[in-house]
Amino acid sequence: MLVKHSFSLAGHRTSVALEPEFWAALAALAAARGLTLAGLIVAVDAARTPDRPLASALRVLALTERR
Repeated sequence: MLVKHSFSLAGHRTSVALEPEFWAALAALAAARGLTLAGLIVAVDAARTPDRPLASALRVLALTERR
């Protein structure tokens, strides 16, 4: 089951749907970096290449940065 969160990115609202486990991993990563979840999402969005969907970039980050 996917959970959808909405964020404001580059001046427009967007939604991202991920599995709850990925949201939990991203929230923990954001906290470890002293960011809000929204702040982490904005940073990932700014750093990703245009050919990689945001949901994919978030999943890869959660997998590569897990503790």
